[in-house]
Amino acid sequence: MSTPNTDQDTPQGLFFAGSAYVLWGFLPLYMKLLSHVPVAEVIAHRIIWSVPIAAVVLIALGRTATLREAFRTPRMLAMGVVTAVLISLNWGIYVYAIVTERALDAAIGYYMNPLFSVFLAAIILRERLARAQWVAVGIVSVAVLVLIVDADETPWLAFGMMLTWGFYALAKKSLPIGPNQGFLMEVLILLPPALAYAVYMGSTGGAQFLTSGTDTWMLLGCGVVTAVPLLCYANGAKLLRLSTIAIMQYIAPTMIMLNAVFIFGEPFGRARAIALPLIWLALVIYTVSMIRQMRAKRLAQG
Repeated sequence: MSTPNTDQDTPQGLFFAGSAYVLWGFLPLYMKLLSHVPVAEVIAHRIIWSVPIAAVVLIALGRTATLREAFRTPRMLAMGVVTAVLISLNWGIYVYAIVTERALDAAIGYYMNPLFSVFLAAIILRERLARAQWVAVGIVSVAVLVLIVDADETPWLAFGMMLTWGFYALAKKSLPIGPNQGFLMEVLILLPPALAYAVYMGSTGGAQFLTSGTDTWMLLGCGVVTAVPLLCYANGAKLLRLSTIAIMQYIAPTMIMLNAVFIFGEPFGRARAIALPLIWLALVIYTVSMIRQMRAKRLAQG
């Protein structure tokens, strides 16, 4: 079987990755409809109902053998626990940001993610950064400082989104199984506590699940809105160049920002009006530098 050529963009890759980012961009609208449901219950149902979807996909692809091996290998299982905890924290912060009318903070966190990942790669993995990439990291640092100085409280939701996803991506690099297997492994690790919490909430009468038809169907749908974009992204990334993915990843936070300002009516504020253009400038510098590096590498290889 031939392996995908990641030096070229494919229509299938554009479709999968584009679908993932657009679905993530619309996700705040879905989560806003669940704002009356406790955040922990929403996260529990995101986990529970992601399991059958991810399992069906993996079984259809015939890739369950590597997942069984991962669960039998203590080191891989420990690494899976780390990524599972980080992604669940990221989901929790995201849902909390939406239901407390701070979706704009979630967007800012997503905008900062790529450059935080670059920073982690330089500090932890000892990867060499180009001068332009260090400039981009510096500009984002100024934007963060603006947000902190002007805010009545530290914008911890944006930082929480950035930190949890950045360290999740870093840990994910060390998990030597495919993205589809890795996602199913994570939700299976999280399944026992998620089920325990759902049962506890149901036994105490505090659960929204099964109390009304609308809430029940919305919570069931959490599995679809969680698993489908992640699986689309995982498969799309294999069929696109890194530079294309780097540019497309700004679709979701831009859509989240537009939802926050124009649909949810969240205040933009002076600090955000200064910080967001600085972040956009840093992202442009970073993306252009990365594309130039890739082109130079391809030319050097003939």
